[in-house]
Amino acid sequence: MEGPLALFAAKMVEHLDSRGYAPETAIRKMRLVGKLSQFLQQTGRAASDLRIATLEEFASEVELAPSDRISTTTLGWLIDFLVESGELASAVVAPPPDDDDFLGRYQHYLEIERGLLPKTVTIYTRVAKRFLVEHPEHDLGNLNPAAVTRYVTRECRRLDSVRAAERLMTVLRSLLTFALLDGVIPTPLSAVVPSVAHWGGASLPRGLTPEQLAAMLASCDRGGTKGKRDYAVLVLLSRLGLRAAEVAALRLEDIDWPAGEMVVHGKGRSEERLPLPFDVGAAIADYLRHGRADRPRQREVFLRLVAPLSGLSPQGVSEVVRTASERAGVGSFGAHRLRHTAGSEMLRAGASLPEVAQVLRHRRITTTAIYAKVDHLALRELAMPWPGAAR
Repeated sequence: MEGPLALFAAKMVEHLDSRGYAPETAIRKMRLVGKLSQFLQQTGRAASDLRIATLEEFASEVELAPSDRISTTTLGWLIDFLVESGELASAVVAPPPDDDDFLGRYQHYLEIERGLLPKTVTIYTRVAKRFLVEHPEHDLGNLNPAAVTRYVTRECRRLDSVRAAERLMTVLRSLLTFALLDGVIPTPLSAVVPSVAHWGGASLPRGLTPEQLAAMLASCDRGGTKGKRDYAVLVLLSRLGLRAAEVAALRLEDIDWPAGEMVVHGKGRSEERLPLPFDVGAAIADYLRHGRADRPRQREVFLRLVAPLSGLSPQGVSEVVRTASERAGVGSFGAHRLRHTAGSEMLRAGASLPEVAQVLRHRRITTTAIYAKVDHLALRELAMPWPGAAR
């Protein structure tokens, strides 16, 4: 290898090996890095000059095989490696927003001032981009309440759920608030974004019966790595009611084995300690001791089974649940169904609503109150006798 990346070649190979890539795959990836290194050398750039725009320029000017198409999959690992090695600051992977780029400034506002998670920023930016196609920055100064209402009315007709409509309203309020702070619009308009008609508590939480949950757990082949991992994920979700993102974020150091506790990284960057029930701890310990690959650099508890051997994503956690539900023949659903199951079972077992709210980490008790509607035994005590029933 020639060029500025040649200095890191040996460590790159170790990096790929530590993430479980097959030798043939590692060779193909290193061959692509070699071409990129030559390109950097020819254009007078150092490794620290690597940007997304640089990769796009490389892809457009260098003839590559179809299997070497530039994407976050083919070269994302290289960006991660350079950041970890200190050669590339994470902040410079994406260029800072241009003064003339309103959407870029809005994204920077969400990331830095609001402190939103990358996934949330991506959702907000996508919705905002659609709005700005119709109302570009140079036209925002002429925006009025009627135009906002027309846009919302038209967009809501094409949405398929109340949640999607609520997300649209939330993003528009955020975008218009930023536009006022940024001086792009002269008057506040966020208040004119209407609220979505939504009656809280109108739906029932859809949990599983004990028999259905037992069938899902029994469907995991605990003799292999996948079965041990999937079983531990299912037990964790169904016993403690964790969200998929919270399971994905769980790290080895978050589990305090002597104290029987674990740290959960929840919404809004919160961190809370929960007790670790014996059966949950036993399932996780079995996976860690006999199933999880020995990857000291990967601190996530639950790992992917194929390279790169990184932590499971929230989507991966939900896919574990979906696969198990289909395998057990109880339907096809994601991780949140097990959260509802945990809440319902705790209430049936005699826990109070505040206790359930504490375990599920609800910010408002009204969110937990929906589980009271599925506690049929307790509701019977509230039901009045049917007139004439004693006759």
